[in-house]
Amino acid sequence: MAFCKNSYFQTSQPFKHELALNRPVSSYRILSQSKKNMISRSTLLHLRIPFSFFLLPIFLFAVAVSPHWQGWRVGLVFFILHFLLYPASNGYNSYYDKDEDSIGGLEKPPPVSKELWYASLALDAAALLLGFVLGWWFVLALLVYGTISKMYSHTDIRLKKYPILSWLLASFFQGTFTFFMTYQAVNQVDIQVLGDIQILFPAVLSMLFLGGSYPMTQVYQHAEDARRGDQTLSRMLGIRGTFLFAAIAFQISAAGFWYFFHTWYNDWYFVGFLACLSPGLVHFLIWTTRVWKDPAAADFRNTMRLNWLTAIGLNVFFVGVWLLSGMEGVRIG
Repeated sequence: MAFCKNSYFQTSQPFKHELALNRPVSSYRILSQSKKNMISRSTLLHLRIPFSFFLLPIFLFAVAVSPHWQGWRVGLVFFILHFLLYPASNGYNSYYDKDEDSIGGLEKPPPVSKELWYASLALDAAALLLGFVLGWWFVLALLVYGTISKMYSHTDIRLKKYPILSWLLASFFQGTFTFFMTYQAVNQVDIQVLGDIQILFPAVLSMLFLGGSYPMTQVYQHAEDARRGDQTLSRMLGIRGTFLFAAIAFQISAAGFWYFFHTWYNDWYFVGFLACLSPGLVHFLIWTTRVWKDPAAADFRNTMRLNWLTAIGLNVFFVGVWLLSGMEGVRIG
């Protein structure tokens, strides 16, 4: 591992005289010594822990419709997913991608080292160990998710090269699969319960929504992906095609959310859904007109702005659903 150098063991002659004279060691040298056990800045950046915020809506959606949740279970699932599993996946894929251009959450990614590979595996192991507190099914789900995520960028498999397959797998595992494993762990229900239409429907909705927005996360990476020979869905669709695809997919998923809230809640929830997403929708429409005139406008910063606006809107909305449905007693399941 590439730890920081320890200046204590590389003492200069003046420092030896300080010891001989029983003078206090400077705070700089003490701090330098303590750094030997710290993870490098590059590794921390590539774990992209803040990026987990963009996947938080799926977790919150599953919790919001949960009828038998317990606070400690919700907190533990949240920690395992967003501070262990997702960062482990980010770090592992960053290690094999070795991106030089902007990636999700990092405008200027630093070079990677073997330390990143070890750190990602250590986080995976920690997730599995903690997962046993929540049961075997949750541990198995973590193992499956972690394995598929590693296949995405690993040089020997690299699912990222296959546009349709990688899109389907990413949408399913970050959407439906994550919804299922969150719901099961939080409510401690039998696995067969996940097949009920009231649970299956929002789980599929999660996949539809993520599937529509997923190519947008690749729209600024065409040059980088082309250098590596990765034919992502966004590259296959083209820049304008990616925006059209996202617009159509959103309309389909929005219709699904309307049906869901109309059937099991009430229409005001759907109004709240649109209101919370309106900042992201306005940005998307304005950005689309700019991209139509100049495809170079499909850049990293606009993509991240869309991600933040959408994630904040959805997170606020699902927290609201969680609170309101609990007071009204309309949780499904």
